[in-house]
Amino acid sequence: MAPTWRDIAQPMKTHAMSKGGRRRRWRVGFRQVSLGLFFLGMAWGIWMIVLALQPDSPHRPQLVKDVPIRAPELKTTRDGVLDDAWLGRMLALPVGISLMELDLEKLRERLLGEGQVLTASLTRQFPDRLIVHITERAPVARVRVGSAVASRDWLVARDGVLFLGAGYSVALLESMPWLGGIAVVPAGRGFRPIARMDVVARLLADAQFAAESIYRMWQVVSLARLDSDNEIEVTMKDSTTVVFGAKGGFFVQLSNLDYMMERLARLPRAKARIDLSLGREVPVMVEPLGANDAKKIPLPSTAASFFNVRINSSSKNQREL
Repeated sequence: MAPTWRDIAQPMKTHAMSKGGRRRRWRVGFRQVSLGLFFLGMAWGIWMIVLALQPDSPHRPQLVKDVPIRAPELKTTRDGVLDDAWLGRMLALPVGISLMELDLEKLRERLLGEGQVLTASLTRQFPDRLIVHITERAPVARVRVGSAVASRDWLVARDGVLFLGAGYSVALLESMPWLGGIAVVPAGRGFRPIARMDVVARLLADAQFAAESIYRMWQVVSLARLDSDNEIEVTMKDSTTVVFGAKGGFFVQLSNLDYMMERLARLPRAKARIDLSLGREVPVMVEPLGANDAKKIPLPSTAASFFNVRINSSSKNQREL
């Protein structure tokens, strides 16, 4: 076979890189190495900071160790009543303690142990500030716990949590009704939450919104038949007893109660029992008010007279006997 061009020897030399190419190659390599060293230094620095911030770390800066903390600062909800003085009493920090000596988790648990505090978070701001953010529970009712000899008043939140409360005005406390018909069970330093308190709180909120003048007359809200009959019984300051059904909404029942209170206002010194739990049928039992009845919380009584009001839900003006 005749030789082809492939059989001809073709010796090659390694491509010679120009000086400019070599400089570019060195610059790229130097940039990559520098970038790697930079990130390595950053990681090392962060790790050293984490180690230095440990409470028992020997690498912690002496300046941080020596700076005493200022008075803690409280940030609470817009309608909150707690203040910095309360926070200082609750945390009870030793004089001269530094920011890094604080056990934030333990302090948080101390704050949450107070039932008035719903959530809490603590943040260090170097060199000497401790910022505490909390949200507060709002009371909706009161309950008296203890015997006739020694008793104490507790506040009840919407979620049923009992707490002693701090920062509330006397006028606000006296405007809230008392709770009755409940079993207060001790638990830890306080008591177990009251079951189904959210239903009662909804009734109280609707009453404040839709019938504030009537709500101001409420004295005792009984939960004795809430579980068994889905009924909430309210005793008013004028000895009137009102039974609400807890299965549905309360606005219609409050409207009916407003109408019945207008009717009862025509009966001087009479106490009544109004049952709103039956819908459009509203049984009313009325009897004369005794001389001592206004001074005590009345029990359901035997009616001296009885009438039944049928409510026409289509119009308030069409209610008739």
